[in-house]
Amino acid sequence: MANLLDSFIPAYRPEFPYALDNEIMLSWYPNRILELHQNRGSLLEFGLGHGYTTKIFSEHFARHLVIDGSGSVIRQFREQYPDCKADIQEALFETFQTTEKFDVIVMGFILEHVDSPQRILGHAKQFLRPGGRCFIAVPNGESLHRRIGKAAGLLDDMMKLGAGDIALGHQRQYSREVLQQELTSAGYRTVHCEGIFLKPLTTSQLTTLQLNKEILTALCTVGINYPELCCGLLVEAEIRWRP
Repeated sequence: MANLLDSFIPAYRPEFPYALDNEIMLSWYPNRILELHQNRGSLLEFGLGHGYTTKIFSEHFARHLVIDGSGSVIRQFREQYPDCKADIQEALFETFQTTEKFDVIVMGFILEHVDSPQRILGHAKQFLRPGGRCFIAVPNGESLHRRIGKAAGLLDDMMKLGAGDIALGHQRQYSREVLQQELTSAGYRTVHCEGIFLKPLTTSQLTTLQLNKEILTALCTVGINYPELCCGLLVEAEIRWRP
């Protein structure tokens, strides 16, 4: 399993063709979580990914534990952010165990990677403190740029995995409805849902335009209220029932 996870490491480097999307979304949504949830006690974060979110969260939570199944991703993060205060442990999401309870759990762009999202969601509930919140971010297969691509005849199926998805190891796309059904089935209740990055054009087209930071931020700000059209979905959830 570790070797399989390590095989996707090239997609987590700056030269990745879709690095712009990653930088925008992964720098945006952790700050939204910090705005939505004021309890900065303890955080359990599933996955290091590109490192943007861990770096941001580590500066705000008193206790920050990150689990990731790839030793290569962990080493790359520690080389890039040697002063990060987060406690990082190598472990698979499905088998990780701890007696700790956390105020916040974050699964940022994790569920699209795993074999069984239901298993991960169900397993995570035992680590959430009563009254705590779980934040889940996933890619949205029905985003504006995919809708435009389908209407233009460039995309036959909006939910089909693209080259970037495959390079990152994605196994599925989500829609707002599909994510809601998955959370409900796993015993969660959605408290809030918003969009991450309202993207009107393809990544290559946006890169060519060289939009300034203010415009890119505006695309994220406007997208908050239009989750069904954004590149990503961000959900705040609580446990509806406990085992």
